[in-house]
Amino acid sequence: MEERLLRLEALLFPSVADVTVLSVDMCDEAVRVEARRTAAEAVCPSCGCSSSRIHSSYLRFPADVPSGGRRVVLCLQVRRFFCLDAVCGRRTFVEQMPGLTRRYSRWTERLRSTLAMVGLALAGRAGARMAGVFGVPVSRSTVLRLVDMLPEPDVPTPRVVGVDEYATRKGRVYGTVLVDCETRRPVDLLPDREASSLAEWLSKRPGIEMICRDRAPFFAEGASAGAPQAIQVADRWHLRHNLSEAAERAVAHHRQCLRVLAPEPAEEELAEPAPSVVDPASPWKSDRFANRIRTRHATVHVMLEAGHSRRSIGRQLHMTHRTVKSLADAARPEDLFTGQYQFNRASALDEYKPHLDGRWNEGCTNAWKLWEEIVPLGYKGSYGIVSAYIRKKRTSPRPVTAQPPAPRQVAKWILSRPETLTEIEQLRLKAVLANCPELDALTGHVRSFAQMLTERQGNRLPEWLDAVRQDDLPSLHTLAAGIDRDRDAVIAGLTLPWNSGVVEGHVNRIKMLKRQMFGRAGFSLLRKRVLLANNLAEHHDHPVLAVDVVRLPGCVPRRRQTGIGERMRPTLAMREWSTRRKVTTAAALQMLWLGVLITALTIWDLSLSVPVAIAIWAGPALGGVVGTWAASKTSPR
Repeated sequence: MEERLLRLEALLFPSVADVTVLSVDMCDEAVRVEARRTAAEAVCPSCGCSSSRIHSSYLRFPADVPSGGRRVVLCLQVRRFFCLDAVCGRRTFVEQMPGLTRRYSRWTERLRSTLAMVGLALAGRAGARMAGVFGVPVSRSTVLRLVDMLPEPDVPTPRVVGVDEYATRKGRVYGTVLVDCETRRPVDLLPDREASSLAEWLSKRPGIEMICRDRAPFFAEGASAGAPQAIQVADRWHLRHNLSEAAERAVAHHRQCLRVLAPEPAEEELAEPAPSVVDPASPWKSDRFANRIRTRHATVHVMLEAGHSRRSIGRQLHMTHRTVKSLADAARPEDLFTGQYQFNRASALDEYKPHLDGRWNEGCTNAWKLWEEIVPLGYKGSYGIVSAYIRKKRTSPRPVTAQPPAPRQVAKWILSRPETLTEIEQLRLKAVLANCPELDALTGHVRSFAQMLTERQGNRLPEWLDAVRQDDLPSLHTLAAGIDRDRDAVIAGLTLPWNSGVVEGHVNRIKMLKRQMFGRAGFSLLRKRVLLANNLAEHHDHPVLAVDVVRLPGCVPRRRQTGIGERMRPTLAMREWSTRRKVTTAAALQMLWLGVLITALTIWDLSLSVPVAIAIWAGPALGGVVGTWAASKTSPR
């Protein structure tokens, strides 16, 4: 028995000292554990004086972590002691069990810690629903309050810190997140993205050696002012992104050179009237959509010239801000002719149309044969698309040729590795570069910078900047000027292995946390969830019970209480005994009444003999006596 009690104490209270288990009772809904503290004295919380003089004792019923799908309620016998210090203002105090209880709490410390960890992971409403599944009814406000009561994490000063911005309200309010790039954990959150806030934070941590950031000017200024001794590292992904934007602008500037892949029709062919009723200047299948856009474009520009604001135009014409902006920014309505109803939409056959046009000019007009030729080249579309294109070439009065590639498509070819391009893409890119020397030079600069980026050859950056300035590429000149202003950080980013990838991951996680706490996402609560979410295992000191508790032999079943104000209800054993007693007593009463009835009938009917009447009456009476004796034997011990 003693061995079982010791094993049960080690199971229920692994991190609590001086606690002994008196009894354990289990029913369908809850597990009731009776325990008490074994220490002979306690310490006054006010003066710290030890006392062994007991004033009184009473029972506490704190809820504990669930066990085997049942609620666990502790019945703790706690004592009230006299404070022996005459100077102390507290005359009596109640003993607490360190690691298990605290003043005025209806939960144990491990249940409080469990609910706080649920709040860190799921926030208020979802955390309350999950706690209800565990068998612990709690409100969402209580879950958030437990999260807010968690202590601040003690984070050591990082050696390599990553800095980036996150949006509290996209487009309006931004904050700053700082991450330890070595441990990949967030260090702190700042309520804004000002250079002064970052400089103040960095100045309090002189041990920082490297700062990974993007090329935002306020981060560069704050890092230089707060940690002049640290090496600033520009993120390589942002450098690659800036290069891709500059390359796309350069290709768009030379969009006329892309028409080499779409030869102009002959003059005699242009002179032939087209049977279609569609306006040649419109790329739509019908004039319905083109006329609608032209009308809207003209209306918006007339109202702008009359002095109306874009917000006023949107209210009067029932348009969104984006629609008004696109119509106002477009100089001609033809610039807006894009969308799903456009006649010349991109298809899977666009890359292979130059090959089909060449074979058509050579005299091959069999659609099936042409389809078989482009399948080995990488075409994954159906035969019907090829057949429709050949049928259109055969029946159209005008020559049908491939459309020129879009500037973004050409920029994608230039920015991609040459070995990843298909044969058709390589041929089309070669034709574009042969017709435009500026795009050919752009391709060389882009691939040279990509080689520096992937092989970390930051020492080649000054040579690359000089080479870019020698060519007529204004977009690359702008990029080179920005890199030159931040040359040290860019060279460090192209040389050192550090980057801001882990910071971008935490920014993405902050977006998810904000959506979970929509309407309740204050900065302090958001900061707690961001900083403590990665430390769930460290803060969760008390393990959750996941085993069933069995009743020990000899343990007396008692009545349980789950909280203040809740009625005492009988346990399972008492309910079973009460049910058996009621049934047995009812059966005994029925037999007694039956005996009385038969006796009365016997006395009324004088033809029956006295011995028969006595026998008939004696049987039910004897049954009642036996039933009463059985009911008395089923009473609980």
